[in-house]
Amino acid sequence: MNIGIVCYPTFGGSGVVATELGKALASKGHNVHFITYQQPVRLDIFSENIFYHEVKVSDYPLFDYQPYELVLTSKLVDVVKFEKLDILHVHYAIPHASAAYMAQHILANEGINIPFITTLHGTDITLVGKDASFEPVITFAINESNAVTAVSESLKQDTYEHFDIKRDIHVIPNFICLEEQVFKGCVDNLKKSFAPNDEKVLMHISNFREVKRVQDVIKIFDIVRKQIPAKLIMVGDGPERHKMEELCRELHACDAIKFLGKVKDTERILAASDLFLLPSQTESFGLAALEAMAAKVPVISTNTGGLPEVNKQGFSGFLSNVGDVEDMAKNALSILKDENTLTTFKNNAFAQAQLFDIKKVLPMYEELYLSLINENN
Repeated sequence: MNIGIVCYPTFGGSGVVATELGKALASKGHNVHFITYQQPVRLDIFSENIFYHEVKVSDYPLFDYQPYELVLTSKLVDVVKFEKLDILHVHYAIPHASAAYMAQHILANEGINIPFITTLHGTDITLVGKDASFEPVITFAINESNAVTAVSESLKQDTYEHFDIKRDIHVIPNFICLEEQVFKGCVDNLKKSFAPNDEKVLMHISNFREVKRVQDVIKIFDIVRKQIPAKLIMVGDGPERHKMEELCRELHACDAIKFLGKVKDTERILAASDLFLLPSQTESFGLAALEAMAAKVPVISTNTGGLPEVNKQGFSGFLSNVGDVEDMAKNALSILKDENTLTTFKNNAFAQAQLFDIKKVLPMYEELYLSLINENN
């Protein structure tokens, strides 16, 4: 198949999932064309069967805001025509689904019929979608897609709740590429640099937005470190970082907390930790939790959104109510205080991650692609 993938190319979960999906499809012999405004962070364009098409928006003084959606639409038309694509797969509803819809109808006028799939990832529904100014467009684009997928049952239900959706939504979960998980001796050296005195290493990875409740991460850690020797590694960056640093100083915890900033090689860093903290206000799926479990790291998370579909209570970690830092700290300590318990949870976390191996998820997308292509012919 010749497949076009549209996504945001940044560190966010939707872009990571779209990129890894495209790479996996290419490894199976499909031609995969990424169409976006810059090269996705995890994409190697020199890989076989992978192609990259830049959507370049010119800076016209006429516009206060550059018309990215229109330029993307024109680029989709161009790539579909000249690369002879069989299907478009757009990740994130705005503006990708509406651009795909316009491109589909422009191409139909030229006698070219191409279906498109819209994958909903979370904030396009739970955050952006709640803005009344976007609601009509999102509703229309979802209903006019040839197929719609959501990354969790929770997100599927949220979509039906917030929008007047008339069509079925397929749940195809996010995934992990377990064959790419490598745990070598360098991980031991990295852990030694984080915890030179064999302290337990707790970790959090996110974009440090308010919805991630990153200050709760520090509050949980502060309770834990008062009972056992521990270090906290914060990976990422974002608008809440200043408040986090202020809280570190207020709690006199700065010496025990290390901010690494944005990191591409998160797998190796995760493998050097003992516990992952994810106290988010909401998560449509919890990809960071899955990546932690794939690195054999148990997870302490909230019980909101799609997290209970990923992190199994008392098996791969524990779930608590949003904001209940005391319960999360208690659960963290119950895992970390005993080495045998920690080992059991680490093994369980990896077993849970295996349920989301890309080898199990990829055929779901391939089957959906083929069914739409066959319907279109």
